[in-house]
Amino acid sequence: MTGGPGHVLVLGEALIDLVPVDGDGNVRAAQFGGAPANVAVGLARLGSPVAFAGGLGGDGFARTIEERMRTAGVDLALCARSALPTALAVADPGTDGTGYHFHLGDTATFRLPDLSAQAGRFGAVYVGGLAAVVEPGAEAVRATAEAAAAHSLLVVDPNVREDRTLDPERSLALLRELCGLAHVVKASDEDLARLWPGADPEDTCADLAADGRLVVMTRGARGSTAYTSTAPPVSVAATPVEVVNTIGAGDAFLAGMLNRLGAGGAFAGATGVQEVEAMLAHASDVAASVCARAGTEPRVPTRG
Repeated sequence: MTGGPGHVLVLGEALIDLVPVDGDGNVRAAQFGGAPANVAVGLARLGSPVAFAGGLGGDGFARTIEERMRTAGVDLALCARSALPTALAVADPGTDGTGYHFHLGDTATFRLPDLSAQAGRFGAVYVGGLAAVVEPGAEAVRATAEAAAAHSLLVVDPNVREDRTLDPERSLALLRELCGLAHVVKASDEDLARLWPGADPEDTCADLAADGRLVVMTRGARGSTAYTSTAPPVSVAATPVEVVNTIGAGDAFLAGMLNRLGAGGAFAGATGVQEVEAMLAHASDVAASVCARAGTEPRVPTRG
């Protein structure tokens, strides 16, 4: 079984995004998706050993997902399997970003395994996305996150989603709890504004970091800022790129963060200013490699 101080466990959903086809907004193409799945594939493509633990169904979409992840080099031994169908996310791109409408009920996607007993085998454990708030997955995510907080490096990306099928108050409360457990939090400024309405996202990051966390806030084209309890905030500009696609860019950024944090063969949370700056620059390059073309798989950055 995969595991070790330099290995990452990713727990969450792998689903299918239905995205508009260029030139005809009435036609949608099926595309591999799910924030945790994107993170897992990104880590594998960057050379980080990673195991994905999600719910895989018995339909053609599930076979597509499995082939994509195995080809990338993701270990799927910890996945739960059933004959249920795969969840769908219908993408609705707009001037303010991409929104989604979800088809989640009675799917295999959220039948997640409780890996609280195995969490300590991994150097880092990532949770977030829809699985953190959609039952029955949310229960498994919470139990595994609690174990990871005690025995590993817990990394949380709240990745807030809004949909008629989700209870907003409960969803936000669950995500806030996970952020409170985490050693590393990566969140967009929009996520932070939704999670802690009325508070300045920068103040929220500083408050989270005060307890010893490494907190990274992303602002899209405006770059990213890291907060720790031991140094002033560190900001890095977004890597310049002609944007073709933004779907999966945040997931690629997080994969780049984790790839850098585990580059020495083991994971740690808050690091020195120079290491934090290098981590942000690397993550920005990885995200830019996704924005520069269609699809969600990053390429290894060429920057030294």
